[in-house]
Amino acid sequence: MTSKTQEQSVMDVSRIWVIARNVFREVIRDRILYLVAFYVVVMVLAISLLREVAAGTQNKLFLDLGLTGIHILGLIVAVFLGTGLVNKEIEKRTVLVLVAKPVSRVEFVLGKHVGLTAVLVVLTVLLTVIYLALLSYGRIEYSLTSLLLAIGFNVLELMLITAAALLFGVFTSSLLAVLLTLAVYFMGHLSEDIVTLGQITENPGFERLSKGMYLVLPDLERLNLRNEAIYGLDLLPSSIELLTHAVYAGFYIALLLTIATAIFARRQF
Repeated sequence: MTSKTQEQSVMDVSRIWVIARNVFREVIRDRILYLVAFYVVVMVLAISLLREVAAGTQNKLFLDLGLTGIHILGLIVAVFLGTGLVNKEIEKRTVLVLVAKPVSRVEFVLGKHVGLTAVLVVLTVLLTVIYLALLSYGRIEYSLTSLLLAIGFNVLELMLITAAALLFGVFTSSLLAVLLTLAVYFMGHLSEDIVTLGQITENPGFERLSKGMYLVLPDLERLNLRNEAIYGLDLLPSSIELLTHAVYAGFYIALLLTIATAIFARRQF
């Protein structure tokens, strides 16, 4: 590789980094960290109330509530901010300034995804620290390994949802992009159930449709380890399965970003 090629490669990465950094600053400036305060209030109330109304099962309920809260707050950020990252630039016509600069469409899309992923990681880390602190305060037993694995795979799922949100935000309105992204999320978690339903109905047409949807849509249940984290380390998949699921998520993220870039590159501004 020549020095000129190396310089171009470095400049490409630096442009992606600049876009990502701007996204990160913009989202943080939009008071996204208020979600952290909301999480603290809900969890402190929960740890007090559950002792009164759920004696004997409060530990499992609190474990479940904490992980679900981290997941839902991250999902809100991924869906509602992810769909607007590119769409907002298009609607405000600020994309004209960006495409006029020496920034490729690939760098633009990747930069947006990396920036919001950084926000999701920071948000997840903060919520996780609070969660673990409250578990220690409440003297609730838990497996740190299983919790961290579940939270790590939760981040992978949010990265995938962010990629889907970017894809829909490239060519649809903000509202439609949100609805389509939420559809991918819910159907991704219900894909196996949809296939089972198709088999139960014994309708060849619906069965083919359900199998087709299963093949096209990401199976998000592969990335859902929350139940395993709550009920014990012994229920976790093997290391090979975990690696396979991580690669599966990476493949879908790359695929969605590639499609988003291809569509964005064909748009005329």
